[in-house]
Amino acid sequence: MPHVETRDGSALFTTDRGQGPAVLFVHSWGVHAQMWQYQMSFLLERGYRVVSYDRRGHGRSDEPGSGYDYDTLADDLAAVIAARDLNGVTLVGHSMGCGEIVRYLSRHGNGRVGRIVLVAPSMPCLTKSADNPDGVDESAFETMRAVWRKDFPGWLADNTQPFFTRETSPEMMRWAAGMLLATPLDVLIACNLTVTRSDLRGDTARVGVPTLVIHGDADQSAPLALTGRKVAALIAHCRFEIYAGAPHGLFLTHMDRLNADLLDFVADGNA
Repeated sequence: MPHVETRDGSALFTTDRGQGPAVLFVHSWGVHAQMWQYQMSFLLERGYRVVSYDRRGHGRSDEPGSGYDYDTLADDLAAVIAARDLNGVTLVGHSMGCGEIVRYLSRHGNGRVGRIVLVAPSMPCLTKSADNPDGVDESAFETMRAVWRKDFPGWLADNTQPFFTRETSPEMMRWAAGMLLATPLDVLIACNLTVTRSDLRGDTARVGVPTLVIHGDADQSAPLALTGRKVAALIAHCRFEIYAGAPHGLFLTHMDRLNADLLDFVADGNA
């Protein structure tokens, strides 16, 4: 069956293809699991089992109207891992999906997880505070959400290009933007509140599995100094790769390098 039932009865649409060592992909804010199609196809062709799911409120999963906090989302991830009986799995997340992975590890442990890959993480702590002085003022995030409440398509049109590179085709950009436009506005806002208001520094510091962090130095959505560099510093024995000139959408703009790094890291854990 393609759906996995969560603790509160929501149904998550999943895919589970291939044989061999398992890799589970967790998508980013506002889109759905097909954002990973170029990575999933690459690994399938090389003998891996590839699992993905749409977050609640996204894609073909249920929209329950609640549960967009990291605790619930981490429990949703746990439900998928258990339902598909994954052991020694590699978890791969992008942006918000990275937060779900580290919260999953802190709530459920690493018994089923072999290693993790955090691609362009929008964490560990974005909002400015006394102990996070280089964060972003909460008022800036609220101003952005106020624009969304009036004209999210307009905001998206103005902010799509920085997610990519100049070489990215218009068709690729339209495809990616279309995923965000299909996600309900209340879900977009609820998930953004989770991303911007959560402090995952403690969770990140407790990660105890081999970790690969990948981030672009041209990322305008999750600036490297505020996010990826801090994440890598918090995780002991972390492998940290910085992609020169890569934006937040590096899973599309730099897919060849990302795919090669994923394969190398996953294969090393299954040698």
